[in-house]
Amino acid sequence: MIYPKNYEQKIGFDTIRLLLKEKCLSSLGKQRIDEMKFSSQFDEINEQLDQTVEMMRILQEEEPFPHQFFIDVRPCLKRIRAEGTYLDEPKLFDLRQSLETIRNIIGFLTPNRSGAALYPALYRLIEDEVLAFPQLIDEIDRLVNPFGHIRDDASDILQTVRSDLTRIVGSISHTLNHILKQAQSAGYVDREAVPTLRDGRLVIPVAPTLKRKIKGIVHDESSSGKTVFIEPEEVVEANNRIRELEHEEKREIVRILMEFSVNIRPQIPEILRSYEFLAEIDFIRAKALFAIQTNGLKPDVEDACILDWGTAVHPLLQMSLAKHDKEVVPLDIELNSRQRILLISGPNAGGKSVCLKTVGLLQYMLQCGMPVPLSESSKAGIFRDIFIDIGDEQSIEDDLSTYSSHLSNMKTMLKHGNEHSLILIDEFGGGTEPQIGGAIAEALLKRFNEKKIFGLITTHYQNLKHYAEDHEGIVNGAMLYDRHLMQALFQLQIGNPGSSFAVEIARKIGLPEDVIDDASALVGSEYINSDKYLQDIVRDKRYWENKRQHVRLREKYLEEIITKYEAEIRELDKSRKEIIRKAKEEAEWLLKESNARIEKTIRTIKEAQAEKEQTKQVRQQLEKLQSEIDSVEQIAADDQIEQQMRKLQERQARRKARKGARSIDEPEKENLPLREGDTVRITGQSSVGQVAEINGNNAVVIFGVVKTTVNIARLERANRPPTTERSTAKSAFVGTQTQEQVYEKKLNFKQDIDVRGMRGDEAIRAVTYFIDDAVLLGAKRVRILHGTGSGILRMLIRKYLSTVPGIACYRDEHVQLGGVGITVVDLL
Repeated sequence: MIYPKNYEQKIGFDTIRLLLKEKCLSSLGKQRIDEMKFSSQFDEINEQLDQTVEMMRILQEEEPFPHQFFIDVRPCLKRIRAEGTYLDEPKLFDLRQSLETIRNIIGFLTPNRSGAALYPALYRLIEDEVLAFPQLIDEIDRLVNPFGHIRDDASDILQTVRSDLTRIVGSISHTLNHILKQAQSAGYVDREAVPTLRDGRLVIPVAPTLKRKIKGIVHDESSSGKTVFIEPEEVVEANNRIRELEHEEKREIVRILMEFSVNIRPQIPEILRSYEFLAEIDFIRAKALFAIQTNGLKPDVEDACILDWGTAVHPLLQMSLAKHDKEVVPLDIELNSRQRILLISGPNAGGKSVCLKTVGLLQYMLQCGMPVPLSESSKAGIFRDIFIDIGDEQSIEDDLSTYSSHLSNMKTMLKHGNEHSLILIDEFGGGTEPQIGGAIAEALLKRFNEKKIFGLITTHYQNLKHYAEDHEGIVNGAMLYDRHLMQALFQLQIGNPGSSFAVEIARKIGLPEDVIDDASALVGSEYINSDKYLQDIVRDKRYWENKRQHVRLREKYLEEIITKYEAEIRELDKSRKEIIRKAKEEAEWLLKESNARIEKTIRTIKEAQAEKEQTKQVRQQLEKLQSEIDSVEQIAADDQIEQQMRKLQERQARRKARKGARSIDEPEKENLPLREGDTVRITGQSSVGQVAEINGNNAVVIFGVVKTTVNIARLERANRPPTTERSTAKSAFVGTQTQEQVYEKKLNFKQDIDVRGMRGDEAIRAVTYFIDDAVLLGAKRVRILHGTGSGILRMLIRKYLSTVPGIACYRDEHVQLGGVGITVVDLL
């Protein structure tokens, strides 16, 4: 039970509804927000909270949740339940789009075969026979194109009619253009005139004075009267035929839509259930977005009457203050079986009413299934009834004054309130003569306590504060006030009553001091002193509370630091062992790789017959290998690895000695005179041949199948061409790393590059690297996407391409694939 009827307006929940509607994707969710209501069922509330929290997780983790087409087609579906009605083209397309969204949401929430549902609360929504209708979507796709219009091939008749329409329209256009050109040549029609459409018929614009020069029917004239639109007699019959075909087209479309509507009519109840699911998803999504905006969460909810909140914040007040870069002072509130009623006192404008409305709003939001802005350690319960008495309830019709309306509310609370109820009363006992008002308020407070009702009550009456101190189940609370700065702190402190600070506030406002002295004398020094003592107690308690909070925070900080350092030490020890293990594994692998590479080096030197350049390259490889081995020795100091290193170094020294000896013998061999059978090549060329015979200073050399005479001075010795097997081995050694890099590039190479938006120099640099990679990897054709724009980027790129020797040709892409915005490059 919620009392009174305007409860939502009093606590601001009507504004919450409006904010939620703004976050909905369609009228589906907005209708659910209007239907949202207070619940006292624990399972229902818990399930709604779980659904919203899961949706918050989806939105915050940026999951690709389907939310494109939340379209409410329920009114149209309900309308076509009557015979003879049908869905028009736009609604049919809306049905298809929204059904696809439902299907995608079901697919998103449905777990795969191997695991449980990631979002179990949301998944339970689709367990109640929510259907996706994939066959219906396919049927609509057969009838409707991606633009929402009936396809030409939706039926044979429609295809024939539209084909005839296209043919006749083309014929009319051709005829009109011919007539128009003749009329323009004769000067009857303006040179810039073109055929136009009037009343669905193609016509020619003509000056009124020349309208009789063209035989035909005048259909219309311009608003200025300077142009008339004539349908030439040559196309009248064809235009009539177009009208007939258009009517046939409409009739066939209606027939197709009627047939479709008849087919889906039996499925409408199931389809409507699926749209109820879509509405629920939209509603949950709106709640989730609002919770994210206000830092809402699901507290620990218990099926009991309990209220243990930390850092509770009024969401509307938070949003309002945030616009002015201000923050809300959070509240810590606790109600339980020992302290059911919290009696809050303190100065005016100190935040008592805000505290009351915060509790009323957050508890109502929670029991409507909405996350609320509390701390994660908060606990919340479920109340069966919530009663509120805030503000002025004067009523001329019911002849109620302010105090009478308050008493009427108290009567309702006493009649219906019980141990499952929460009451919220502002300015308890106010509105009448203070002495009797305080007495009635104390009597009511006694009855509320006897009925074990939970509640928050604000008051200024001293007798109520004393009553709370003396009776179990009621506890005093104070809204704090800084007496030195003369301003409210808006902090709730439970345990002691609060002072009204009436004298201090009067002095701050500037009331004359003699008036304040007279008032103090009238009330008596005992009251003034007791109020001052109360203020001192509250001040001292706040000081020691702050001290204790500071010590607790420091202790927590030190515990976190100690825990962090202990974790880091464990992690460092674990990492050190892991690094040593990996270093040993890498060292062992490198040793094996080194042995294989040295053996391959020796084989390469032998096969290359100690050619100078080859020997130099191999020596560089061995030096690089030596540096790698040295690094391994630094990483892993294992005895066995060191022993293997020494053996490797000794073997390397022996290989270098043999290689050096061969390098020394090479010049001696080169100084010997050429003889028949020697392998030679012409200086500066790479082709290798064999000397057939020597004739003085000339030699006959055979290059493949070609025999030629060359001066001996132009010849130099060359190695024999290696066999295929040797050549492969050599290539494998010299280019292993390069081949691996080229292979990796080839895997990641894309034949298109997009340079749109780049400056000229950036684009040329990117295209240069791109063409170089394409040539290196042997690509035959690549594409450069530079866009159309002003054409400067296209001109610069093509100017560069004309200078590259490895390019066979370049041209514009096909017009359907991008045209002048893309340059296609063919490589040699």
